Amino acid sequence: MSTGTSPGTGLRAGGGSTYAPAPGAAPLARMIAAQTAFETKLLLRNGEQLLLTVIIPSLLLVLFSTVDVVDTGAGEAVDFLAPGVLALAVMSTAFTGQAIATGFERRYGVLKRLAASPLPRWALMTAKTLSVLVTEVLQVVLLTVIAFALGWSPHGNPLVVLLLLVLGTAAFSGLGLLMAGTLRAEATLAAANLVFLLLLVGGGVIVPLDRFPEGAQSVLGLLPISALSDGLRDVLQHGAATPWGDLGILAAWAAVGLGAAGTFFRWE
Repeated sequence: MSTGTSPGTGLRAGGGSTYAPAPGAAPLARMIAAQTAFETKLLLRNGEQLLLTVIIPSLLLVLFSTVDVVDTGAGEAVDFLAPGVLALAVMSTAFTGQAIATGFERRYGVLKRLAASPLPRWALMTAKTLSVLVTEVLQVVLLTVIAFALGWSPHGNPLVVLLLLVLGTAAFSGLGLLMAGTLRAEATLAAANLVFLLLLVGGGVIVPLDRFPEGAQSVLGLLPISALSDGLRDVLQHGAATPWGDLGILAAWAAVGLGAAGTFFRWE
């Protein structure tokens, strides 16, 4: 009679039993990392998402930098447009793309199955936000190369630019997850695209806010896309030190959006 371990049951001589691998959840950090990698692969394989997050911002940057359609003020058009298009790229990925993808994951029961896993709700949101950050790195690199080819001359502190991008991502990610976790998938699809178009026109991305009526400027300036595009423009175009006002607006939107998403997000 064998005294070794049975490969099927894990029984050992002398009593007791072992199971390999041991049952139980993986460490939380490992679960978040695995979910982040999975979310990133899904995002990069989706052709519609790539159109929204990469192709449209790139085309807008090239078109409005080379064709005199919008009065962007003194200086090269690309110096005004590049920061705004970077802000648009953040919004398209963190808000529009993530809201639509998560909304349909919720509709098809993907999130319901994840809810039965050891992955907490906040950890799923964290993984989705980290996935967005990875995608944004690729966007920023591509748009920066295009802008340099068009004659862009950026200024300012790169660390401040990074802080603006991270806060903008957190703000838009929270709002996107809130929409996806509370509305039906079809409503999320329509609302996310509508908001994208409205903020593209009225968020200071392509058209300067001072072209709008004075009463509307104060309201539009409180939007997260306006705060992000203006903050990036202050640093990269005008060499400002730290746009505290824009950072404060983004931090407030991030706190409200992520807090509301964590509270009201429904798995199904």
